[in-house]
Amino acid sequence: MAALFAIAACGAHAADAPAQLRDYRPVFQECRKADGTVRLAIRRMEIDGTGMLLTVDPTTLATGLERDRDWSCADTDDERQKNTRYVRAVRASGATHPPDVIVNGGLVHGGTAGSFVTGDLCPSRRPLDRAFLERLQAAGSPAPVALAISGLWLTRHQADFQWLREQERAGSLSITWVDHSYHHPYEPGRPLGENFLLTPGVDMQAEILDTERLLIASGETPSVFFRFPGLISNPATMQAAQADHLIVLGADAWLAKTQRAGPGGIILVHLNGNEPAGLEIFSTLLAAGKLPRPFRPIAEAP
Repeated sequence: MAALFAIAACGAHAADAPAQLRDYRPVFQECRKADGTVRLAIRRMEIDGTGMLLTVDPTTLATGLERDRDWSCADTDDERQKNTRYVRAVRASGATHPPDVIVNGGLVHGGTAGSFVTGDLCPSRRPLDRAFLERLQAAGSPAPVALAISGLWLTRHQADFQWLREQERAGSLSITWVDHSYHHPYEPGRPLGENFLLTPGVDMQAEILDTERLLIASGETPSVFFRFPGLISNPATMQAAQADHLIVLGADAWLAKTQRAGPGGIILVHLNGNEPAGLEIFSTLLAAGKLPRPFRPIAEAP
């Protein structure tokens, strides 16, 4: 995709003039404000000619879009940041594995009580399952949910995306936007070693960065989490995600397959209309009080 996106609003932009997102690129810098606040910058870009940063709080893992002129930044590296919670989480989730094909690698279980609800938004012709999210809201607002969003889903479901944003603004949902690749390639029947993001010819970094750019262009802020389509990766793609300073997110409770969730479980359902069985299992377990509570933000899992 082209490295240029029209963007309606991003902090300092005039609402009556579409802004332009250019020169989006990975960096790794330690940034400080005059008041002593410290953040790590993982992306730089220009929006309407203004230099901007995608920053991470190394303790809470929260991300933000910041003007670079408000910060003093210098290059850093993983070794110098190795004692931060953030880099520890990136390293742990991206640890290499011996198999050529890794199934469900990365962070698969949270380190606290309760559980973590994650919903995948793979490319689909079907609408968002809003009823599921409304049931989640009824269990307690704002309901924390990590949405693993693919670029193609977002481009084809603008009304559903805007509904999600409205729920967040209303305080009904607390959404963490997880990168789920742009194209989410998949060919039924093809061997796993040549499928999903292991498909020959896939540009792994473009799959990551194009989704982040699109989220920013759509008015949202990407998180530091990345979920592989199909939960399928290999050592090379794991290393690519780690090089971009992303925490790879797996799941130990893909409900359509496991039909259970234990304490600390990272729950996976599909909200794109393609896997209603998982949503039914979630609703049944929720009604029976068999889902570990409270539901927690995914940033508390590492």
